[in-house]
Amino acid sequence: MALRFAHPAPEAYAYPLLIRHLLHSALDARSGQEIVGSDGRRHGYEALSQRVGRLAAVLAQHGVEPGDVVAVMDWDSHRYLEAYFAVPMMGAVLQTVNVRLSRDQIAYTLNDTRPRALIVHADFVAELEALRTALPDDCVVITCHDGTTAVVANSLGDYEALLASGSDTYDFVDFDENALATTFHTTGTTGLPKAVTFSHRQLVLHTLAVGLAMGQQPCEQGLWRGSVYMPVTPMFHVHAWGLPYVATLLGLKQVYPGRYVPARLLALKRDEGVTYSHCVPTILQMILDEVGPDARLGPWTVIIGGSALPESLLRAAAAVGITAVAGYGMSETGPVLTLSRHEDDDARPPEQVRRWAGRPIPLVQVHLQHENGDNVSDESGAQGEVVVRAPWLAQTYPNSAEAGAALWSGGWLHTQDVATREAAGDLVIRDRLKDVIKTGGEWVSSAEIEDLALRDPDIAEAAVVGAPDPRWGERPVVFAVAREGRTPRLQTLKDHMTPLVAAGQLSRWAAPDRLILIDALPRTSVGKIDKKALRLRLGDDVLDSRSF
Repeated sequence: MALRFAHPAPEAYAYPLLIRHLLHSALDARSGQEIVGSDGRRHGYEALSQRVGRLAAVLAQHGVEPGDVVAVMDWDSHRYLEAYFAVPMMGAVLQTVNVRLSRDQIAYTLNDTRPRALIVHADFVAELEALRTALPDDCVVITCHDGTTAVVANSLGDYEALLASGSDTYDFVDFDENALATTFHTTGTTGLPKAVTFSHRQLVLHTLAVGLAMGQQPCEQGLWRGSVYMPVTPMFHVHAWGLPYVATLLGLKQVYPGRYVPARLLALKRDEGVTYSHCVPTILQMILDEVGPDARLGPWTVIIGGSALPESLLRAAAAVGITAVAGYGMSETGPVLTLSRHEDDDARPPEQVRRWAGRPIPLVQVHLQHENGDNVSDESGAQGEVVVRAPWLAQTYPNSAEAGAALWSGGWLHTQDVATREAAGDLVIRDRLKDVIKTGGEWVSSAEIEDLALRDPDIAEAAVVGAPDPRWGERPVVFAVAREGRTPRLQTLKDHMTPLVAAGQLSRWAAPDRLILIDALPRTSVGKIDKKALRLRLGDDVLDSRSF
């Protein structure tokens, strides 16, 4: 007899993909692990569940309903983890506010979402007073702290006091898995912040795919049941790359550091046995600068994203026992798309392979697209824009339909990153489309020149941009931060590049025309180098006088 569609049994459970099921799975597993809070408190997963229920109850008692926005301005904390669950689980929408934006930009994001409630850390209370006009009149405010309290006029009170005084927990129920769960604003170097939203279904699928990918990683390159997790990526930035959801699903011990202070991060790593973190290159460098070259920090796997992982940084991390592994994605992709990995039987150098973007995680499709729209993924050595499909990608920008249409032109999400694919399938990001230097009829990768510059012992940090040139179109210019007591020289950098050009490993057009010393590289709110600001400074006579 041929099979045919059968209606489900009257009481069959459809199991919507909701964030609350991630927490329930952790409770059912009964891992026995604990959450270490940013204020030093400790509790297990049963207590986490109770606190999530109490937070939702407090919010509901003060007017928060399904569909309302609850905004959070906090450091990486146990409170943020609780909000990751409580707010979406009650059918409301969690807004993770980028506290590193300018006051005007924060005001814009709050005015864009019109939150019904705001949880704010004491460190941002002064900002809050200036932001009041951006909040709806009925927005309730809850304060929180990690040791130093703050008084806010007309607030409901302190977060911990409110949770402690309540005995009720929220009665969570099922609803449509496509309901919005989170929102935040992504910022580039131009224009107003763009709103990004994710549904319950999208976040659950992202969590499952990332967890599965981590389990496929070789030893000391992934996340497993015995890992001790500490985020060192802001929890306001794309759900801390989705890893708190993964860590909770797996029932791991979790450590929340609060504000990033290098000495505190290292103390937590030592005292709590942290073995797994993630951050941008700048933060990893900050940690290495704190401990010095003779420290021993392993085992500690650190996933690096946000910008390219320089070989010099990977080697410096390895020297103190940190296994740095690159990952790739963007705000609109949830964010994880790919992870690098180096197998034991891989003859290629690990310091090369683990710097690449790596291979797509489950359910991610990646194509390389030529500027004419052709798919060049299978062409040897072909370079193209990375376009992707996955079931958790942001579908548009709610406050910018035009930008959303451009994001999804042709039915693929456009990352604006230029890449190649290695024979084994590894994705290698070459540059941002807007940062590729078009010179002498060729495309030259600014990221490749930056990596070479960072091999110079006189250079601590480097960024490369294209300067307009009447003859060649553009020419590379290196902005460099000198190591203490050192003076980088342009000729030294060129001399280092010469054998690579002769060997065909580097374009002859890649040798920079100028090396400009700068005290510090300008950065965006999430730690990326602001190349637009550098391009604007190219004509600065003061900087030009420091060219070598």
